[in-house]
Amino acid sequence: MFKLFQKDRCYIIAEIGGNFTNFEQAKHLIDEAVACGVDAVKLQTYRAETLSSRAAIFEMENTGITSQFNLFKKYEIDETLHHAVFKYAESKGLDWFSSPSHQNDVDMLEKCSVGAHKIGSDDAVNLPFLRYVAATGKPIILSTGMCTLEEVRESVSAIQAEGNSKLILLHAITSYPTHAPNVNLRAMQTLMEAFPQIDVGYSDHTLSPVACLAAAVMGARVLERHFTYDKKADGPDHMLSADPAEMKWLVDAVREFEAMRGDGIKRPAESEKNTRRNNRKSVVLSRDITAGERLTENDIAVKRPGYGIAPKYFEQIVGRTLAANMEKDAVLTWNDLA
Repeated sequence: MFKLFQKDRCYIIAEIGGNFTNFEQAKHLIDEAVACGVDAVKLQTYRAETLSSRAAIFEMENTGITSQFNLFKKYEIDETLHHAVFKYAESKGLDWFSSPSHQNDVDMLEKCSVGAHKIGSDDAVNLPFLRYVAATGKPIILSTGMCTLEEVRESVSAIQAEGNSKLILLHAITSYPTHAPNVNLRAMQTLMEAFPQIDVGYSDHTLSPVACLAAAVMGARVLERHFTYDKKADGPDHMLSADPAEMKWLVDAVREFEAMRGDGIKRPAESEKNTRRNNRKSVVLSRDITAGERLTENDIAVKRPGYGIAPKYFEQIVGRTLAANMEKDAVLTWNDLA
């Protein structure tokens, strides 16, 4: 079952697109992703010819200055490899989908019976393309890097105008890598406030898992993080990807947080029942007292355990008498008073 819209559980995506060029590498990544406990793997589907002109350059920390066309040409994968990777991911129990970059890519992914479409930040304001993807009726995960809030509103409207309400928004920063001062996780919460009927998450390009964990704590319903078998492998995305140890830590930390989050009702935890009884305090006798003897403030004290008369009734006990003889440190109950 596609796990994308399960409630009360953060959906964790391992982005493996760009980090493999053959099936063996992809298989290795998927095996590692399964071991980490992620929910899905995601590819990148593009053709250099339909994605980039030969005039476009990258000028980023992870690429240096280089030709976009040449880099995309090096890492594009064909339809046959898509099918093989998707089939293997499914055999391992993972959800799988991709980020198309052109209408032709969407058509190919639809032939693969993809379960959802992820839209990268580069196409976040490409309204004709968004409408084309929305018309498939498949769920859309939309990264919003480089966007203003008004641009996000326009994109959401374009998708919903096609009758597609199965939408998730991801806060993202399109810097590779993204450093801490630029992450701006509160913008994710701004999206939550602006679109209360839409699930919101975070797509990460930082160099550690901290931002993803913080996003989960701040309410992210989806987390996407690049994933690699080796941060030093050849390719621009490996350096900003989680390796298996890091991804495992992240998944475990998010699941532990979800277990800790609770339902918000302030009440004693089930595990506190015994400690509530044993570690709270009650009114006890400070000395041996005989039946009928009137209690003074010096005759009683507040001590553990907590199954007797609560300390808030201390003053009401002063001046009362006991129904029977009792020894020092006896825990008083209302039945003990005459």
